[in-house]
Amino acid sequence: MGLCHAKPRQTLETQLETEPTTHSSTENSSNFPYYSPSPFHNSSAFRNSPANSSVKFAPPSPAHPIRSLLARRHGSVKPNAASIPEGSEFVVGLDKNFGYSKKLLTYYQLGDEVGRGHFGYTCVAKGKKGRMKGQDVAVKVIPKSKMTTVIDTEDTRREVKILRDLTGHDNLVQFYDVFEDQDNVYIVMELCKGGELLDRILARGGTYSEEDAKAVMVQILRFIAYCHLQGVVHRDLKPENFLFISEDEHSLLKAIDFGLSDYVKPDERLNDVVGNAYYVAPEVLHRSYGTEADMWSIGVIAYILLCGNRPFWARTNSGIFRAVVKADPKFAEAPWPSLSTEAVDFVKRLLNKDYRKRLTASQVLSKFQCL
Repeated sequence: MGLCHAKPRQTLETQLETEPTTHSSTENSSNFPYYSPSPFHNSSAFRNSPANSSVKFAPPSPAHPIRSLLARRHGSVKPNAASIPEGSEFVVGLDKNFGYSKKLLTYYQLGDEVGRGHFGYTCVAKGKKGRMKGQDVAVKVIPKSKMTTVIDTEDTRREVKILRDLTGHDNLVQFYDVFEDQDNVYIVMELCKGGELLDRILARGGTYSEEDAKAVMVQILRFIAYCHLQGVVHRDLKPENFLFISEDEHSLLKAIDFGLSDYVKPDERLNDVVGNAYYVAPEVLHRSYGTEADMWSIGVIAYILLCGNRPFWARTNSGIFRAVVKADPKFAEAPWPSLSTEAVDFVKRLLNKDYRKRLTASQVLSKFQCL
């Protein structure tokens, strides 16, 4: 079960290739301008996916769903799909003292590792004393040895601040505390035991009804609307970064991983290229973007939920970036012709390359309430 996966900063030239698998049919419903994901049957391609490997592979199938990402979570391939954060200049004698409490082991007993990313890992823990006594929690461990630039330390400090500022929303993993020692920073958070949204999509075999898909998307949109109201852009929205708190079918969905998130003012444009290649908005690649970039990422998630495929795909990251900037998502192939006009329009308005014409989270929520 993945929990929190911090992201590294690296140059675009160091990105790795990923592999797609198969696509199949889905079932329609009229309750929601949305559709259900298609099941994935090519298990051999799933198990043997070279996603995130540094080895070159032969050109893959023209279909492009997301099963290789699940393989990464289960340890069959090395981590990182197509994340695209940038590097920075190395600083000698970098100050890695954050001023956080150094009493982690006084308050928590650390347990097994349950998730790993480029820039850290997550383990379970149990409260020993204080307000979390006797409760299970998740602890994100960020090694200071991997903080080699000022940007790295600023990212860690900002991640903690954003979690503190936003915690309390139902669809956000709750922040409890932060500690440090000579070797690591430890972020103590709510433990989500229901697995990733990506796992749930795949486990259900593409059988999401429109009503169930709406329930998922409304939770994501409520969270993003809250973030944007607080001046926060997440910048790494993808199915792996949403967890269910339990295995119950109607469990709450929680957003995680603010390692790439940032504050942005209404009249401000960000210019650093970060995120995941499959979910990155065109304006991010043009180095001028705001909260609208998150809505594009939600549009990609919506597209995947509806048909099981990524809307933009290529064998290399540079190819993906070209497709994001120049290509249009395909809506002529099944299951799109059988979907409602509202469903197709919903996705198209999120995947509009002109961010000024893209729906906002508040607009989408208002539209849902009118259905």
